[in-house]
Amino acid sequence: MSWSHVIEAYDLLDTPAADGASVAEYLRRHGAAEDEVVVETVAGEGGSTDFVRVTVAGTAGAASGGPAPTLGILGRLGGLGARPEQIGFVSDGDGALTTVAAAAKLLDMRRRGDTLPGDVVLATHVDPDAPTQPHDPVPFMSSAVDQEVSNRHEVLPAMDAILSVDTTKGNRVCNHHGIAITPAVVDGWIVRVPETLLDVVSRTTGRPPVVMPLTMQDITPYGNGVYHVNSILQPATATAAPVVGVAIVTETAVAGSATGATDLGTVETAVRFVIETAKDYGRGIARFVDADEVRRLRELYGPMSHLRGAGEPAAR
Repeated sequence: MSWSHVIEAYDLLDTPAADGASVAEYLRRHGAAEDEVVVETVAGEGGSTDFVRVTVAGTAGAASGGPAPTLGILGRLGGLGARPEQIGFVSDGDGALTTVAAAAKLLDMRRRGDTLPGDVVLATHVDPDAPTQPHDPVPFMSSAVDQEVSNRHEVLPAMDAILSVDTTKGNRVCNHHGIAITPAVVDGWIVRVPETLLDVVSRTTGRPPVVMPLTMQDITPYGNGVYHVNSILQPATATAAPVVGVAIVTETAVAGSATGATDLGTVETAVRFVIETAKDYGRGIARFVDADEVRRLRELYGPMSHLRGAGEPAAR
C-alpha cells in the first residue's frame, strides 16, 4: 500500500510555496541519490514552473547496462493550483500527486531491498499558481508552458514505454469513479488496449477494468485548433514509444480548476497501478503493444507518424 506516501505528497504539494526544490528534497529523504533527481525551472508566457524528474534504477536496467526495459511514468497537468483565482490544490494536480507519491514509494521499496528489474523514470512539473482556460463541458487548467516544452523535459529517448497519468474528469465520455486506462498509442497509431495492463487494473482495483475512449484528435498536438479531451496523450506526440494514458476519472464532469475534488483513495489506486505495471513491465510480463501487429498495420496502411506533427491544411 502507498497511503503514507500519498498523504505526505499531498501535504507537500498543497501549498502556495510548492516548488521543485521541495519535491527533490522529499525524494532524497526517501532514498534518491543526489544525481538521480533533476529539477529544471522553465519560464513561459503564463509564468514559470519547475520540472522534476527522478530515475529509480533497477537491478537489470539500462542505467547499469542491463537488458530490462525502461518505463516512463509522467504526471501530466497544467498546475497544482490556480492561485489567486482558486484557493488550494486543484483537481488537475492529481497526475503530479500520483507521480510524486509513486516515486517515493519506489525509492522506499528499493531502499528496503524490493528493487525492480527495470529502470523507472518519473517526471512531472510543479506549479502552484497556473492559469485557467475555458473548455467544454467544464473549465480546464492551463499551464505556464506549452505541451511541447513539457514533452521536451519529460519524454526521454530512454523510455521504452510510457504511462501518462492525468486528471480526466472534465468529460462526459468516461463516467466512472476511479481510474481508467486508454488504448495504447504508438507513433500515430491507436492500437488495442493492452491485455496485460487490463490484468493489472483488475488486480489493483478489484473491479472490471474501465477503458477511456480516444479519438484521433486526442493524439494530435495541442494548438492545432481541434478539440482534445485533455493532454493525457500529448506525450505520444513526442515519441515513437508506446504510450498508455492512466485517467483519473469521476462520474460527473469536474473542472480541472476545482478545489476539494481530489479523492486520495483514487490517487492511491493510481499509484499502485503504475507501480504494479512497472514491476510487470521490467520482468517482461506486461506488454504495451504487439510489435508484430503494429508492423503489420504499417505494412498494410503505411505510417501514421504525421499525426504527431502540427499538420498542414489539405488541398481542396
